[in-house]
Amino acid sequence: MAEEDKSAELLKEKANNYFKDKDYENAIKYYSEAVEANPTNAVYYSNRSLAYLRTECYGYALADATKALEIDKNYIKGYYRRATSNMALGKFKAALKDYETVVKVRPNDKDAKMKYQECNKIVKQKAFERAIASDEIKKSVVDSLDIENMTIEDEYTGPKLEDGKVTAKFMNDMVEWFKDQKKIHRKCAYQILISAKDLLSKLPSLVEITLKETEKISICGDTHGQFYDLLHIFDLNGLPSPANPYLFNGDFVDRGSFSLEVILTLFGYKLLYPDCFFLLRGNHETDNMNQMYGFEGEIKAKYTAQMFQLFSEVFQWLPLAQCINGKVLVMHGGLFSEDGVTLDDLRKIERNRQPPDSGPMCDLLWSDPQPQNGRSVSKRGVSCQFGPDVTERFLTENKLDFIIRSHEVKPEGYEVTHNGKCITVFSAPNYCDQMGNKGAYIHLRGSDLKPEFHQFTAVPHPNVKPMAYANSLMQMGMM
Repeated sequence: MAEEDKSAELLKEKANNYFKDKDYENAIKYYSEAVEANPTNAVYYSNRSLAYLRTECYGYALADATKALEIDKNYIKGYYRRATSNMALGKFKAALKDYETVVKVRPNDKDAKMKYQECNKIVKQKAFERAIASDEIKKSVVDSLDIENMTIEDEYTGPKLEDGKVTAKFMNDMVEWFKDQKKIHRKCAYQILISAKDLLSKLPSLVEITLKETEKISICGDTHGQFYDLLHIFDLNGLPSPANPYLFNGDFVDRGSFSLEVILTLFGYKLLYPDCFFLLRGNHETDNMNQMYGFEGEIKAKYTAQMFQLFSEVFQWLPLAQCINGKVLVMHGGLFSEDGVTLDDLRKIERNRQPPDSGPMCDLLWSDPQPQNGRSVSKRGVSCQFGPDVTERFLTENKLDFIIRSHEVKPEGYEVTHNGKCITVFSAPNYCDQMGNKGAYIHLRGSDLKPEFHQFTAVPHPNVKPMAYANSLMQMGMM
């Protein structure tokens, strides 16, 4: 037994070293081997739980933290890990319970008390929001804004819309202004948001486009507030224009601390080129995620809580999927928890809301592919994982060739799985300044619809760290 304990400890040390080097995949591998060698040590589960948290596998992180507590109910770190996993999943009441336990066990621990109070604040805020939401008609922020009479002060020398319209000159000026870490006037930001809401609300949940033989489109994955990397894509691949269309596949905000700059740039191009610049919703264009991972904090810091509310309204109108030439389906997350979903089902989704916990809308934003056939419980704790047979059946039933999705960081910036039928593209290189991954984008041509991959690496950005605006509990829970 002592020998097994010793080998388990050595494996844990090896895993810890990989963890320090931010190689979470190998850290998980060796923590798992330590667990196999000695399945009764709570620390191994807890450490693996943190590695899962870092790789956004919140479902697995939750299971490991729970297992650690089953082994040792006095293991304080286990409660913290489980609380963080629940917070990441938007399960604030469950998180509060764990913080409460720690406070009872350690009544003089200031850190535990602070975490409990912070979480309690969120639970109360959520209850208040639910009470307001149940009022008959929820008023739009737009109704309470008087844009016409909002004055732009003389000392503001930044870009302004021309008669309330986005022009190519305005876009170039705004991007340059953002590069210098300056804010556009709140009136301009509101004008962009109101126009974007109006435009997006007229679109179907499933956008369908046809590329001519001679046309190509560039498809980008998650950008996560990495504004300077977004500009790098435009440097490498050309600015958006009718001759150079783009599709950005969700998760524009959160984590990276230039999310405001990313989203206003993307909304600006959508307004400038509505028929050849496309945006789809990701799981991070949602209130729960924005509250935890920084976007809400960033907008409150740079503008106001009211402006965040308007962003939330606009995000609810982002389309959920896009079909190209009737053959390629693009969505942020992936396929469905049940067979039999058709393109017509996607067209019928009422998307103007926060996503439900299950069903096609949830799956489009949250699911992930897996190498083995069938479906399994999601590593994220939301939606499912789907195998090559699920992909094959869905494509056959809907007369499609393949799907393109994002949602997962990949070392090379892209990955082709399910016999070429499921492609992942991720466009935030060196994700969160620590993953060391490349970014990628895809060219699809109307002539053959064969994906052509282009990789790129991260560029420097001003010294504002990722997660700078994230919820403080989330920041500490990831330590």
